[in-house]
Amino acid sequence: MSDVKAKIATVWLDGCSGCHMSFLDMDERIIDLAQKADVVYSPLVDPKDFPEMVDVTLVEGAVSNEDDFNKIKKVRAHTRILVSLGDCAVTSNVPGMRNQFSVQSLYERAYIENAAENQHIPVKLIPPLRPKSVPVHHIVPVDVFIPGCPPSADTIYFAVTELLEGRIPDLTGKTRFGI
Repeated sequence: MSDVKAKIATVWLDGCSGCHMSFLDMDERIIDLAQKADVVYSPLVDPKDFPEMVDVTLVEGAVSNEDDFNKIKKVRAHTRILVSLGDCAVTSNVPGMRNQFSVQSLYERAYIENAAENQHIPVKLIPPLRPKSVPVHHIVPVDVFIPGCPPSADTIYFAVTELLEGRIPDLTGKTRFGI
């Protein structure tokens, strides 16, 4: 990239935040990254609106509800290099375990059968579930896949530094599903 600092974003869809915890586990290496890039959007920083254009966006989690769907479409439209970070983003992993059930049966189980009080399916406070929980690349094109549950801080650091140097990272031997 150029002498101007790159812009990095991280996005959290339907996942556990383990990938973001691994990102933070880079510890002092985050300072090294800050020399080359600014984190301009993330659950780890304050901005609420996705910027007009970002160089690299790391996306954690599957696309499971309408908010996830709308967010990933916007993120893709405003990102140069989109990275699926972790098994949920790459395969839908744990969020995809719900795919064997209908959305209605999930709502009934969560909000009626398992509720001792106030048994009703909310329609205003939660985003509607999509029929299936799917990996990010089922909705938008993805440029780089980093599997792992979660990927290690070392793998994330390697991938991000390679991307900031203008290279697509070769992750062969650096990560695998479930680790």
